Amino acid sequence: MKQDIILSGVGGQGILSIATVIGWAALDQNLHLKQAEVHGMSQRGGDVQSNLRISSETIYSDLIPKGACDLIVSLEPMEALRYLPYLSKEGWVITNTTPFVNIPNYPDMNNIEGELNKIKNVIKIDVDTIAKEVKAPRSANMVLLGATASVINILEKEKLIEGIKNVFSRKGEDIVNTNIAAFEAGYNYAKSKLNK
Repeated sequence: MKQDIILSGVGGQGILSIATVIGWAALDQNLHLKQAEVHGMSQRGGDVQSNLRISSETIYSDLIPKGACDLIVSLEPMEALRYLPYLSKEGWVITNTTPFVNIPNYPDMNNIEGELNKIKNVIKIDVDTIAKEVKAPRSANMVLLGATASVINILEKEKLIEGIKNVFSRKGEDIVNTNIAAFEAGYNYAKSKLNK
């Protein structure tokens, strides 16, 4: 069993926290994990991308080949589109719908929405609004992780929650609980969409 995941967004949105929680959960399940270098994180607002490969078998490369990605998880809708050449035919895109307009020629959102609608398996979620609804405005990334947990097949939901506890424990119980609430809200939203 394996799962290849591309995480994308822009600097400062919390991509590294998502990667850390997923990595913790994978290792806690005694799975093999490889993560490629994260690009652009030194520049706040610059594009950030990471390859995560998780498997029950040995992994020989940390880079995901084109057409082989199982999940594109993006905190920014235009960034989700950037990595579509890597998506497998049965792969999923889980993306935030709120744009982070950091360039003057940012594409029209109707065009981005049109491209997202062409994808067979897609979950579009307004993580910012959901995070505010559960009084966790700084945990939009955990809302997205929760939505991802609804379709990820190699990691147990409970292990991802344990990962959140582990990663955020040094910040105190309130921060842990806030991030878990955000995760659960994203999970429940995605499950409600999948069950329609």
